[in-house]
Amino acid sequence: MGSLWAPHSYFCVPKPRGIELVKIQLDSAQPRPIFMPSNQLSAMRKPSLTSAVPIERIDVASYTIPTDFPEADGTLEWDKTTLVLVHVTAGGMRGVGYTYADTATARLIADTLAKVITGKDAMSISAAWGAMVRRIRNLGRPGICSMAISAVDAALWDLKAKLLGLPLVTLLGQVRESIPVYGSGGFTSYSISQMQKQLAGWVGAGIVRVKMKVGSQPWEDANRVRAARQAIGSAAELFVDANGAYGRKQALAMAEIFSESDVTWFEEPVSSDDLEGLRLLRDRAPAGMEIAAGEYGYDLPYFRRMLEAGAVDVLQADATRCGGITGFLQVAALCAARGLPLSAHTAPSLHLHPGCALAPARNIEYFHDHVRIEQMFFEGAIAPKDGQLRPDLSRPGLGLDLKVADAERFAA
Repeated sequence: MGSLWAPHSYFCVPKPRGIELVKIQLDSAQPRPIFMPSNQLSAMRKPSLTSAVPIERIDVASYTIPTDFPEADGTLEWDKTTLVLVHVTAGGMRGVGYTYADTATARLIADTLAKVITGKDAMSISAAWGAMVRRIRNLGRPGICSMAISAVDAALWDLKAKLLGLPLVTLLGQVRESIPVYGSGGFTSYSISQMQKQLAGWVGAGIVRVKMKVGSQPWEDANRVRAARQAIGSAAELFVDANGAYGRKQALAMAEIFSESDVTWFEEPVSSDDLEGLRLLRDRAPAGMEIAAGEYGYDLPYFRRMLEAGAVDVLQADATRCGGITGFLQVAALCAARGLPLSAHTAPSLHLHPGCALAPARNIEYFHDHVRIEQMFFEGAIAPKDGQLRPDLSRPGLGLDLKVADAERFAA
């Protein structure tokens, strides 16, 4: 005899030989039982965990959005950002996922990955994920391939949660009601006054942790960091991100200078590929200054090597790069095993639900560029309150719906 899915105000009781008792409208004065054969109830069921829900189609599009002002960090400059969006359809539902990547990522999804997962069970995400990883073996796992898998995987998780009528955080297992964010911007292309206004604005809005970029003009960094501290006051936390711009000795010297402005987070002081250099900084940086890295991780061995080297105090991971939500869950397990915190890199709308379902997760980067795009593109994108993001439990999946008309003008 099969089981019946029903809202919380309903329940069912098995009866012998194909009959089920369904008590309707528990909030009414005198609810009356209704007997109904099981075969008549089957049409009312939602997808069962024991029933396959074949993936019917995959749609992909890319959008290029100009920045609101030229942006730069210690090693890169840019004036536009490309979002690659995926929809996966199965069982009458449509899941959405995305990554920030080159338009070539969309081509890889359309030409290669879509064929791999079409027809597979939307309820068996691990099987689809494994099939995608095997398919790109000869193409190379890091880079575009992992970002393509990430976008599809996120759409699959959103789809599964929608098929079950659940917020994604509930499907994953919620461990906290909300998660802190830190405001991230302070680009090296900004004037000092621009940078101060942005950082102070976040603090004034209740986001008490903010991050700025350093490294493109090292001789200016001490002055810029002092100006940032002046703008945000003494109570807010100040983070800096060099994006690997410094050498080892230079980074050590800058760490001492930054500590005078009470910097508590030094991200990628040297290249994230220099694990020995990161370990050196971790061992010798001033007390109270954490070393963070990991945003360029595309596969699990990358994160394992970083942790084995003792290179970081906080491991960063990006679900738009590391293999989607599936990959992000794997990285969280590594952090849990080593007792280290996990920080979600950018894409706050994508990281909100997993961030509230993973015990090692500490915070989410509220990155200016991505916040602006996600607010423009998605109905349901959440704004922080008191420095925290809280998932909307009234919306299934990631809680996001594409604003088609708003997005279309940026189609690449």
